[in-house]
Parts: sequence; structure tokens; C-alpha cells
Amino acid sequence: MIIRDARFLTSNSRADLCPAPTLPEYAFIGRSNVGKSSLINMLTGRNGLAKTSASPGKTQLINHFVINDNWYLVDLPGYGYAKVSKTSRAEWAKMINYYLLHRANLMCVCVLIDSRHAPQAADLEFMEKLGSEGIPFVMIFTKSDKQSTAQTKALLAEYLRKMSETWDELPRYFQTSAETGLGRDEVLEFIADINKQWEPDAAANA
Repeated sequence: MIIRDARFLTSNSRADLCPAPTLPEYAFIGRSNVGKSSLINMLTGRNGLAKTSASPGKTQLINHFVINDNWYLVDLPGYGYAKVSKTSRAEWAKMINYYLLHRANLMCVCVLIDSRHAPQAADLEFMEKLGSEGIPFVMIFTKSDKQSTAQTKALLAEYLRKMSETWDELPRYFQTSAETGLGRDEVLEFIADINKQWEPDAAANA
């Protein structure tokens, strides 16, 4: 897939105020500080499209970007650690849950996972929730350039072993680096393939 155009569209605190579900949509989410904004900028080839920050919890709204005028990329608030109140975290969780369960044009959730760490409970629990609700998702391992290839390979293997304890069929996964561009073509081709399944009438009637 060639990205010809990528631009910010809107931010919302309520899923029912998001853009009309007229295009296929892909939501990006992960624990705070997983490198989500950097990955989005790398995938779209637009530095600064998603605002990066050294402070976890920067994204607090449902942010919509329109890509090539034919699909939406959605930047969701992170889960896990963030320097915000419990009340704010509870509101984020409520907002995200409603979005995931009711967004008719949501084709896939991209769960971002830091490739430098062993399996984290927050990630595993979130993916279990997606699975129990029947929400399609893939795993995107980030920051592969921050360690040796051997270390990344070993940690990915550990992660997949952990997942296999509870999953009969492992979700698809991608290995990426916002610095080197690793995984960009694979993720975009995956989205292009899923876009072929888009049925706008079905989403409109959902």
C-alpha cells in the first residue's frame, strides 16, 4: 500500500460522536509509552501526524486520522500506567470499551506490545477481553531496534509460548521499529487485504 495522503480528522471523548462509519477502521492501542504515536507516524510516513511525548498517557481521546481518503486509523488512549487519577483511567476504560463494542466499521484492533519486555498482565488481559467479545485483533511488537535481534527473537518466542497456554489459535503478529521502518510494508499490506472485505452497507445497517 502506498500512503498518498494522511491527515488528522477529529478527536472525541465519546464513540457516538466519532465520524460516520462510512470507511473501514483500524484502532491502535497499547500500554502507555509503548511507542504508539511513533509507530503511527512511521506507518503513514508523516512525522508529527500523531503527537509523541516522553510522558505516558499523552493520548486521552479517540483520535481519527483519514488515510488515502479510504480508511480510518484510530489512535486510542493507552491502558496501564499513566500519571492520571483513577477516575480519569476509569473514564478512559469506559470510553474505550464502548468504542470497541459499538463501532460498526471497526475491522481490526492493533494491540501494540513493547518487544523488550516479557508478557505483561495488562496486555494479556486486554487481548483476552477482545477474544471473549469476538473483536478481531493483531499484535504489533514495537521497538525492535532497541535490543539485539537475538534478544527480540527470544522474547517473541516467550510471548507466543505464554499466549499458547490460553489460545487455541495464536493471533497474527508483526515485528516493527519506528526508527528503521521494520514491519511497515507488512502492516500496510495486511490493512490493504482487510480493506478488500469492507462492506459499507453492512456497517451502515449495524
